[in-house]
Amino acid sequence: MELFISTLVYFVIAIIIVLAGLFIFENMTRKYKDMEEVKNGNIAVALSVIGKIVGICIILSFAIYNSGRFTDTIIWGIVGVVLQMIAYWLFDLFTRNFSVEEELKKNNIAVGVMSVGVSIGLAFVIGASIT
Repeated sequence: MELFISTLVYFVIAIIIVLAGLFIFENMTRKYKDMEEVKNGNIAVALSVIGKIVGICIILSFAIYNSGRFTDTIIWGIVGVVLQMIAYWLFDLFTRNFSVEEELKKNNIAVGVMSVGVSIGLAFVIGASIT
């Protein structure tokens, strides 16, 4: 029974951190609102959101696997969201020829796919660093 309760607690922690992360990312975006764009069929933004969700979940999975306490998972989840935000900001910074945000708003699927790759790839690096 204890394992079942632990699973439920980790599930609730993950949902809260993912929702908080999406809320923060939504407010980082200045040129559009993620969920509004997804509702309107913008595939590039949807891909970017998927990358953020999967990225945060990957980090949380490493945190759960490597920590013995719920608080460790919460702390690493928060650190993971912050590092994902930094990764997104750096991705936009290093693409000097175009603005990631503007291209996502224009439904540039190639940029959406790159955004997914950045989020998921760096999530594995961030997650692997949790020991």
